[in-house]
Amino acid sequence: MHPIARTRSDEDYMRLALGLARRGYGLTSPNPMVGAVLVKGGGIIGRGWHHYAGGPHAEIEAIHDAEARGHNPKQATLFVTLEPCCTHGRTPPCTDPIIRAGIKKVVAGATDPNPLHRGKGFKLLQSAGLKVTFGLLADECQGLNEAFNHWIVHRTPLVTVKAAMTLDGKIATASGESKWITGEKARAFAMNLRRGADAILLGINTVLADDPSLTFRGQRSEVRGQKAGVRVQGSGVEDRQPRRIVLDSMARTPLQSKVVTDSSAERTTIVVSPLAPKKRVVALEKKVRVLVAPLQGAEFKVQSSRFKVQGSRGRRSPVQHPASRIQHPKSGIHHPLSAIHHPPSTIREPPSGISLLWLLKTLGSENVTSLLVEGGGEVNASFLLGGLAHRVVFFYAPKVLGGRDSLRAVAGQGVSGSEQALNLSEVQWRRLEDDWLLTARLQ
Repeated sequence: MHPIARTRSDEDYMRLALGLARRGYGLTSPNPMVGAVLVKGGGIIGRGWHHYAGGPHAEIEAIHDAEARGHNPKQATLFVTLEPCCTHGRTPPCTDPIIRAGIKKVVAGATDPNPLHRGKGFKLLQSAGLKVTFGLLADECQGLNEAFNHWIVHRTPLVTVKAAMTLDGKIATASGESKWITGEKARAFAMNLRRGADAILLGINTVLADDPSLTFRGQRSEVRGQKAGVRVQGSGVEDRQPRRIVLDSMARTPLQSKVVTDSSAERTTIVVSPLAPKKRVVALEKKVRVLVAPLQGAEFKVQSSRFKVQGSRGRRSPVQHPASRIQHPKSGIHHPLSAIHHPPSTIREPPSGISLLWLLKTLGSENVTSLLVEGGGEVNASFLLGGLAHRVVFFYAPKVLGGRDSLRAVAGQGVSGSEQALNLSEVQWRRLEDDWLLTARLQ
């Protein structure tokens, strides 16, 4: 007797498409991750996924894959994780090649989240005689592109606050020592978060204490097998390291710091206030991009080294970025930054912080769909207690630091009553060797 071969279901094909879509993690922004599978005669004849922004979409990749394997996609069924696009962007609409290929049926997971386009691709395909169904594994397909779905509607990035702490909620000792609170597996998970983020944000105190590089390392991309963070010739993918955003009201970032001098310095933005000393701002502008942001609750005419912005609705005009005119040598810096010769300063942070809402709107207008906040306790509190964060990723190590002066993962003034405490939903716990990972959405 021979075992009965299991017949694949529509759900199986959609799960395959989801797996293909995930291969674009960290590479497709500001486009969504999408996967597609072509099925004909009970078998898969083509597979595809969106490799990078500006490249062919998943549906086109699947059609080309089928044809390259000698299969005719006519009368095939297309399983795709997201509604096919029907508008011109960097690439032509996908609906036209689907119709021309003679595909008879399209099974989609999620509808287009863009309110201007939602459902239009389906209607166009139906008007051409194709059978269309959607909603298969809809939650998984929508969850795949949580950041894109938020950005395309609100035009601000999805904000995730990440912190690694001890069981008593401490991120560093009173002296500032904080390295390797969690184990290797937790650090690898955190590195993968960076890989998927468009930008990483931290505060000036973290730069002064740790001199971080805020890059991801040791990852492999799925773009033609090339190493992530390296230009892929002809692919349109250039340096997929995330942008680095430093909140630095008084322009105190040392000119020798890694975010200013390393090979990714062109991807650094220092956000200062209108009160920052002009000499310090000018010195930073010679090496990195500087944004002058309004103070919280105030409206200012502000200027950056790339855009001139007036208010939150100001017009933007391109200005040549000084970083394009200079070489960025690799840093030979030694730790800690406090030991570097830097003129002593009596400058204090302004009484009102930088307008984070203005910053989020600015980043959103620059196609930043996801922002990973890796600040200290004060920065974390600003986003969490300010109602600007959407998700938290907290790592807990089986350690206790104690100490009234030890640094907390979430500081700030806190809430005045327990009824004002932040509530989390979609809470998930996961063990990473000896550490625990909490992921959740803010209600």
